[in-house]
Amino acid sequence: MNKLSKKSLNRLNSLLRQADLPKLTKSLQTTYPKAEIFLVGGYVRDLLIDRESKDIDLVIRGVSSKKLESFLRHYGQVNLVGREFGVYKFIPKGKNIQALDIALPRTEISFKTGGYRDFKIKSDARLPIEEDLARRDFTVNAMALNLLNKKIIDPWNGQKDLKNKIIRAVGDPKTRFKEDYSRLLRGIRFACQLKFKIEAKTWQAIIKESQKINIKREDEFIVPRETVAKELLKAFTANPTQALDLFDRAGLIKVLIPELLKMKKCPQPKNFHSEGDVWQHTRLALEIANSKKFEKEFGEKADAEIIIATLFHDIAKPYTITYPKKADERIRFDGHDAKGAQMTKEISERLKLSSYKEKNIDVDAERLSWFIKHHILLANGNPKEMRATTIEKYYLRDLKLGRALLALQFSDGSATINPKGEPALKEYKVIKKRIAKLTRGQKKKKLPDPVLNGNEIMKVLKLKPGKEIGRLILILREAQLSGKVKTKKDALKLLLNL
Repeated sequence: MNKLSKKSLNRLNSLLRQADLPKLTKSLQTTYPKAEIFLVGGYVRDLLIDRESKDIDLVIRGVSSKKLESFLRHYGQVNLVGREFGVYKFIPKGKNIQALDIALPRTEISFKTGGYRDFKIKSDARLPIEEDLARRDFTVNAMALNLLNKKIIDPWNGQKDLKNKIIRAVGDPKTRFKEDYSRLLRGIRFACQLKFKIEAKTWQAIIKESQKINIKREDEFIVPRETVAKELLKAFTANPTQALDLFDRAGLIKVLIPELLKMKKCPQPKNFHSEGDVWQHTRLALEIANSKKFEKEFGEKADAEIIIATLFHDIAKPYTITYPKKADERIRFDGHDAKGAQMTKEISERLKLSSYKEKNIDVDAERLSWFIKHHILLANGNPKEMRATTIEKYYLRDLKLGRALLALQFSDGSATINPKGEPALKEYKVIKKRIAKLTRGQKKKKLPDPVLNGNEIMKVLKLKPGKEIGRLILILREAQLSGKVKTKKDALKLLLNL
């Protein structure tokens, strides 16, 4: 058993005060002298490496479930999430904080099916904390901190693995994964979030068991797609290129998103793409999306939706490739934007990517599809001559959507390298300047409302509803955004001349 460093101890004490835990701990010890209270799991791990963590899990032993429930109700709000498991959600009185998970020590008897719910849990107030920790997934998550004496219980050498930046399964890796195949994904996710390496035996077990992610029982996946979405999105948001490499090397891309693999060795015209094939280009684009360069350009890190859009933006190139028939022609991917949008939507729905949400993770299949469909908007046209109404439509009508499209185009262009080693950002820079010019002086870059709406146009020109009204609205809006029309009087004059 070991003690916390001074820095970690100060952080812990701050946490305890926020949740009013010193009072709870002291009262528990007074009421039940044999009681022990432990902070367990990810919070202990993150505390030791000075990493922010939000989920507080406590284990209390030496007190029966009935007595514990009664005790907790005296100090706050208690919601049972599993009476038979001895698990409670607890919020101290007068505290506006996320509920704490409080449980009795538990053991699990897995049915060895790999289903994340296929096990029997037994709670026992007398169970040693070491046995509770033995059921956990990885050594860095199998530590407990005794809140009474501030000592760490670490039966699986999790501190050593933290120091060496290693993800290692508790005990036999194959056994741990057979208990719950979603742990295959969790191991990779932790490696990406913590920037750790996966221990050799654990890694070999992930590779060997990767196909099991798609096992079905009674036409239902034993690892729900919602769980897959959560782990995949967390991994890619934390470290996109490491996630791509690990998922690929483990065989999980082949299992979950086999469409991506065709990007490997799919050639591109070298006069535009000296960086390599479609896979290499996509990997580089992901690297850009996770770079300081991106953060400097947009003032924040790329969120999950931008990263997944970057992952899928050229997914259809291998499915639309045509090779040159003449010397002056080049490889082309006509329609890869539309085809890619369709494929992206299908994959997003298949993996239920919209099912998991948290800060910086909110992925929508329709929005992803829209990004892919329009990611080559700048390459297909001349941004210098693009209509102001077109710029408004794609970048300014929905500012969040437009900003994300720009972010995708920045990552894509930065990863499109000509033979001189220069990124293809010329069009991006032009559209960026035009957007800045259009929104100059406007609050939050929001464009002014139209000077006349459709009803007003119909009234002035004595016209009935129809396509002509839509055409006139577009002409008038273009004139307004170009600065030729500023007032209703200007608008009326233009309409009457038309």
